[in-house]
Parts: sequence; C-alpha cells; structure tokens
Amino acid sequence: MGCCCTKQRVDREDPAFLASQTYFNISEIEALYDLFKKLSSSIVDDGLISKEEFQLGLFGSSQKRNFFADKVFHLFDSKNDGVIEFGEFVRALSVFHPAAPQTQKADFAFQLYDIRQRGFIERGEVREMVLALLNESELILSRDIIEVITDKSFQEADSKGDGRIDREEWQEFVIRNPSSLRNMTIPYLK
Repeated sequence: MGCCCTKQRVDREDPAFLASQTYFNISEIEALYDLFKKLSSSIVDDGLISKEEFQLGLFGSSQKRNFFADKVFHLFDSKNDGVIEFGEFVRALSVFHPAAPQTQKADFAFQLYDIRQRGFIERGEVREMVLALLNESELILSRDIIEVITDKSFQEADSKGDGRIDREEWQEFVIRNPSSLRNMTIPYLK
C-alpha cells in the first residue's frame, strides 16, 4: 500500500482525441509527448509532472520558490490534484499555440492575474503580478516606479472605474493593448 500523496502513473490520452480538443495536430501532440516524458521523469520517472519538475523545466531549478510558476502550474493542473497529466499538459499548452484565438489567451492571462480567484482583478493583484514578473526577470525598480506601472496598468484596464477589472474589461484592455498578450504565443508550438 502506498502513500496517498504518491504520484501514480496514468496512461496518456489518445493523440487523435487530444487533437480534436486543441489546436495541435497528431504529430505535434506526439512531439509534445516526448517533451512531457522528459519533464515528467526529470525528478521522478512516473509519467506525471510535479510542481518541482514543472519549475525545473521552466526555470532550470526546482528549489527556488516562484509565484509566477505556481500560478501557471495551477492553471495547467486542471484537476487540482497537485500533478499534471499528459492531457492537462496538452490542453493547457494549446492556449499558447499560434492558432489559439486572442480571447482564449486573454482568458488564460486573466486567470493568472485573478490571484484570489474571485472573477475580477484588484489593484493589489496587479501589483503582485508586476512584482513577481520583475522578480523573475531579476529587474529591480523603485517602489515609486512599480506604483506608477501598477496605477497606469490598472487605470487603463478598469474602464468602469469601480476599483476592479472584470473579464469584459480585461478583454477590452487586451484588444486595445495586444502587446499585453505577446508572451501568450509560443511560435515553436506550430
């Protein structure tokens, strides 16, 4: 009998089925499976990607606590079971495919910024993400500059002026500022 927290191997989903649910074709899914196998065996060879393996794949280290990676991992882990299965991996990566519509990319980004998962983004959440992204890039800015960036971003997106950004305002913001989604497309996925 094993521990309830132990990752268990699961069979991968049918590539044709995954292709019907994503923007990938079957050969792209098979190539993604090779990447998935590499990531899922980087610490423990069990056919699942743990948070540590995910961080190791993204940043080359599984030791450093990373707010941004935690948020992305949570969005990839759609079953909320602490690991990423192959189907979850492919479905989540699909939003980064060049053929994925901007509305899907914007929705994924909205979920990243909606830290407290309440269906809207508050000014403090924008600041937290700005700080996390600056920390990841090891860019050091003064508090005043960070506040200016946060204020400007928030004011541009909060078109209703109610102190929070809802999904509709977010969609409008990314239409006016398409560069805000530039990291949401990975050209190599095509």
